[in-house]
Amino acid sequence: MDRPVHLRPRRRLLPNVLGLMLVAGLGAAWVGYTARTLGVPARQVLRQPWRAAQLSLGINPAPKALRVPPVQPLSAMAQLGRALFYDRALSASGRMSCVSCHDPATGYGPPPGSGAVMLGGPTLRTPGLRAPPSLAYLYRRMPFSIGPDNEQNEITLAAQLLHAAGSHPRAVKTAADPAAASTNLVPQGGLFWDGRVDSLQAQADGPLFNPAEMDAGTPQRVTAILRRSPLAPQFRQLFGARIFDDAQRTVSEALFAIARYQIEDPSFHAFNSKYDAWLQGKARLSRQEIRGYLAFIDPRRGNCAACHLAAPSRDGLPPLFTDAQYEALGVPRNAAIPANRDPAFHDLGLCGPVRQDLRSQQRYCGMFLTPTLRNVARRPVFFHNGVYHDLRQVLDFYALRDSAPQRVYPRDAHGRVLRFDDLPAADRGNVDTVDAPFGRASGAAPAISARDRRAIIAFLRTLNDGWRAPPP
Repeated sequence: MDRPVHLRPRRRLLPNVLGLMLVAGLGAAWVGYTARTLGVPARQVLRQPWRAAQLSLGINPAPKALRVPPVQPLSAMAQLGRALFYDRALSASGRMSCVSCHDPATGYGPPPGSGAVMLGGPTLRTPGLRAPPSLAYLYRRMPFSIGPDNEQNEITLAAQLLHAAGSHPRAVKTAADPAAASTNLVPQGGLFWDGRVDSLQAQADGPLFNPAEMDAGTPQRVTAILRRSPLAPQFRQLFGARIFDDAQRTVSEALFAIARYQIEDPSFHAFNSKYDAWLQGKARLSRQEIRGYLAFIDPRRGNCAACHLAAPSRDGLPPLFTDAQYEALGVPRNAAIPANRDPAFHDLGLCGPVRQDLRSQQRYCGMFLTPTLRNVARRPVFFHNGVYHDLRQVLDFYALRDSAPQRVYPRDAHGRVLRFDDLPAADRGNVDTVDAPFGRASGAAPAISARDRRAIIAFLRTLNDGWRAPPP
């Protein structure tokens, strides 16, 4: 008797089911592995499996061409500025120059092994008030303003310098009190930790004459030194035979030359990190670096990119890793700063003591500029008061400030945790306690896990300039 034909496909049903189960099992295992590797929910992997697969391999799924400043020979003005940037003769001690506090080895930040603040003055024993910020990646910085959030502002220091080429004014912009303050009006732009100047020549003017830094004395003293220096022929060639007759003009031209050096020299805005190569599809990040990148941009975890912008602009400008806005973070008081020995002294950033025009604007007290994170892994000290000395401490601060404040702040004689101890009680309401990773209740799990903190540090190292592709 012939077998019924309907039995033949039934004999194949079991291997087909097993095959489907195997494929489903492998798929589920891949989804779980990829989700754990990237540190994202499995549903995100399922929603964009191809993107997740590329990221898990360190590949940028959406590479983009970047518009970077062209590399060209330095102008004669910039060459003079370079010589002045390294010239120690102008300082009272004869041992300090711009590079003393802004070292190329650390991304033009404090030199390796620095303390919380630098020492200057006539004997290099006078302490400063704040850790030096980086001078790199300032060429697109906006002038200081208080107004609507505008991260795409195209006003740049480079354009400002071109417009100032005739008279080279050292303008200091004063922020007016907003007639009606509201939550969408934010301080932004400017230079220094408190944004008190808008041009690079004005920025160079501050340390040159600051008694705690180069302490150059007067324009007349600086002019006398330059008149006798090997740079005198260059000054006369660029500015005329009688340049040294007017001390104010001499200093102004010297500062303008330093500014031109910072604008023209590519080392101040190299954009040649591993991350820049990854953005263009020319490099792969490691699994640790990718996980750190995703935690960095995740608004529920690090949320770092909310202030340290990580994406190229719509027209291809590479990210500067800062929105150039101001935040009150409530970092712990640093007892290593001599000024802090006085318990009544507080560095309030936008409200003083250095900046004076916003002293009455209490809503801004305790706010400091959000710095670029480019080359941040090379910095020896962090935050305006240099309270931390490695990135692990910085990431622990962000993760634990609210969830475990006892691990961040000291205690008083009664054992109470002194949260926000570097601010007067009246100004502590300015501290951001809403935006992630902040806002966690004491005792809650931190928004950034220990594993993600390590991964973010690995990602931050990809922002160091000077990356080179490994040999094939």
